[in-house]
Amino acid sequence: MSGPILILAEHLKGEIADITYEMLGIGRKLADELKVPLHSIVFGKDAESIATHLGVSDSVFVLNNPQMDIPSPDVASNILKNLIEQKAYSLVLIGGTNVSTGIGPKLSIRSGLPFVNFCRNIWVKDVTFGFTSQLFGGKILSDISLPGNRGIISIYPGSFPSNAGKSDKKPPIEMLSLPVEETKVVFKQYIEPEAGDVDITKQDVLVSVGRGISNADNIAMAEELATALGGAVCASRPVIDQGWLPLSRQVGKSGMTVKPKLYFALGVSGAPEHAEGMKDSGLILAINTDPNAPIFSVAHYGICADLFDIIPPLIEKLKT
Repeated sequence: MSGPILILAEHLKGEIADITYEMLGIGRKLADELKVPLHSIVFGKDAESIATHLGVSDSVFVLNNPQMDIPSPDVASNILKNLIEQKAYSLVLIGGTNVSTGIGPKLSIRSGLPFVNFCRNIWVKDVTFGFTSQLFGGKILSDISLPGNRGIISIYPGSFPSNAGKSDKKPPIEMLSLPVEETKVVFKQYIEPEAGDVDITKQDVLVSVGRGISNADNIAMAEELATALGGAVCASRPVIDQGWLPLSRQVGKSGMTVKPKLYFALGVSGAPEHAEGMKDSGLILAINTDPNAPIFSVAHYGICADLFDIIPPLIEKLKT
């Protein structure tokens, strides 16, 4: 018999993170299949207000404390450990993000439960949980089962639909009154992107540049194409490392995860680390001179050609 499922809700600057809705959606599906409750917990100064938007949960625990907006792994794992012991949770879902990094391993040590990192898929077969974990930047996918169906799962962002976790329903809320222990690690400041830069995660159209763009001077051509399409320019890591574009424009495992309606890849090889950040785009177009470039395995349409032969006439056609 499986116990209830607990989700650690994430939020930043008063807004619920997409990973929270992803976890709520898959958590709700698992809880319904196993006929167990689904609970959430929210930390932070606006936690009670945020909790009202987690209606997919059967109930939400709230700890209103400004020190817990972005809690340290030590403090968060201690609170979660106490809840696990009180409620006998089978699964605890945590976002595999910068906000929650470190919580899963520490909670695993303190609770004695196994930890699954980079989880990309979850299913139930014969009342048994199964998980797919991504290893080595996506080069290996490993299927895992947990003893007694109990464990801590770090959900890789973008793995599940976020709409499934959204509801207008107001969940029952239970306020927690717990002391917040002193910790050596304290969140000090959220550093905003450079003023005037675009948020590529909110763009419907992205023109992405890779090594094939050759040099910084050619970024202007990509910008011109992006303007003609009504979008913005982003890049793979090699372009960012060269300093040709700011870090806020990087797409991939070490950058941003984007889901535009159109992702136009120019000279992007499409390494697994990059593909992780853009593979769920609505339409992916790719231009690359290498017919074996990995980008063609995720693109909906591809052109094996020199991008400098394709883009200038395309821009002129779009302008007319």
